[in-house]
Amino acid sequence: MGELSVRELPLFPLPEVVLFPQEVLPLHIFESRYRIMLQSVLETDSMFGIIKWDPNTKSMANVGCCAQIIKHQTGEDGRSNIITLGQQRFQILEIVRSTPFYSAMVSWISDDNNEDLEMLDSLKDNVTEALNDVINLTSKLTNTKKNLPDKLPNNPMELSFWIGAHLGGRVAEEQQRLLEEKNTYTRLKREYEMLDHTRKQLAARTALKESFPDIKEN
Repeated sequence: MGELSVRELPLFPLPEVVLFPQEVLPLHIFESRYRIMLQSVLETDSMFGIIKWDPNTKSMANVGCCAQIIKHQTGEDGRSNIITLGQQRFQILEIVRSTPFYSAMVSWISDDNNEDLEMLDSLKDNVTEALNDVINLTSKLTNTKKNLPDKLPNNPMELSFWIGAHLGGRVAEEQQRLLEEKNTYTRLKREYEMLDHTRKQLAARTALKESFPDIKEN
């Protein structure tokens, strides 16, 4: 592993938050230790790590996503609002300090894909179709117009991160598993299974609603 792939990174542990590459995450910084962290991050390369914190076990996940500050605004009271953008994923090698804020030696991780591109592309198409069905059925059931963004990522890995970030119900444990997965095909397959399951449930409810239009949805 070359030197460039290992570095020290300040960490910002957040309960129930999993950041994915290319996702935007606004944050409000008010605790003094994170004010100190923000100051030091802004003086260097504007990068820090978002890592999922489990309040029950008081422990951090081992894999997180690097966040780059793209906008920041500090008020007179010292609190800051920042907007970050998810970059590369990282794995914690060791925590080098925990005060005033956590900092760790990390190594960057990326997907290690050995499937052929045709298989990946065809799975990507199935996933996109399931996603569209879920959106359309949800719109039908709730009588609201739900739309996907005009430009969904076309690259299978980027699409798999986008879906992970926008999971219904935002189940942090499931999101963390998807973030840690190092194979695009496996991640997309898991997302397809979830979307397909949701699609079948929604289709059944839609059929019921059409057969018995007077039944009110809970």
